[in-house]
Amino acid sequence: MAHKSAGRSALARVLSVLETFDQDNSALTVSRISQRSGIPVPTVYRIVAELLEMGLLERGSDRRLHVGVRLWEIASRAPRALGLREAAMPFMEDLHAATRQHAQLYVLEGCDALVIERLSTRGAVTNITQIGDRQPLHATTGGLVLLAHASLHLQDSFLSAPMRAYTPKTPTDPAELRRILANIRTRGYVVCDGYITPDALGVGTPVYSPSGDVIAALSVVVPRDGAQPMIHVRALRVSSRGITDALGKPPVRAPSLRLFPSTASE
Repeated sequence: MAHKSAGRSALARVLSVLETFDQDNSALTVSRISQRSGIPVPTVYRIVAELLEMGLLERGSDRRLHVGVRLWEIASRAPRALGLREAAMPFMEDLHAATRQHAQLYVLEGCDALVIERLSTRGAVTNITQIGDRQPLHATTGGLVLLAHASLHLQDSFLSAPMRAYTPKTPTDPAELRRILANIRTRGYVVCDGYITPDALGVGTPVYSPSGDVIAALSVVVPRDGAQPMIHVRALRVSSRGITDALGKPPVRAPSLRLFPSTASE
């Protein structure tokens, strides 16, 4: 039987190798990469050698491989995330200072909620999210906000597939989720009470572009005990409006320095 990597382009195989790394598998051996990617070990060796040479992978002291800093450097230049993160950071810092817990920023990436920024505090409530993680749309505040404003095609496709229950409170019934999504569109926020971890409560709101499209989701994750969701809703809405306003302003450019006198008439 043909190996499942047969027919894939060289670039597709490189991407498959890089995608084997995630939060639970941040350091891998070549044989483990082969198992997770479905690519034969000799091919993985060749790909890994090139990625190491380019700095896209690095090798630790234990000889296991992990994602290289250069890959992060390249990815951080993505304009969709870069401008949004820069605009959002001052407001996320305010949210973080007010809650002393977690403040998170998500964008829709395929059928996942991609975490592009996260501020946290040592000793805060349990939170599985890390920057660069893909989170499930049905079980996270950011995911539900983004799904609520996604295309009907994406909603139907996502809700027709099996969904994991992370806790007994995780919504997995399509009819229930459609009600949740409708409420998000009506109310402009969502409260996730123990959807991912039993002791955490998430509150999320959409972030709009200056033209009025939902381009991201902003959330806080706080302890369930004693939580007052509407206080966080108000703070998130203020922050969301601030991000939208910041995105609508032209970037501030430093004045050009004239090193030589101009010969043109002024």
